[in-house]
Amino acid sequence: MAYVIGDACISCGACAAQCPVNAISEGDGKFEIDPDKCIDCGSCAGQCPVGAISEG
Repeated sequence: MAYVIGDACISCGACAAQCPVNAISEGDGKFEIDPDKCIDCGSCAGQCPVGAISEG
């Protein structure tokens, strides 16, 4: 199951910089994770300063 970014996202981009497969991009008001690219590594979740990323 891919990780997801919740509404607490502050659009800082810290997660996108950590994604090894470039599955994270800036969406409308927050960053989004492409579930087809996500490899469930969790690198993004550990980098989020507001804890907005969780396993979907």
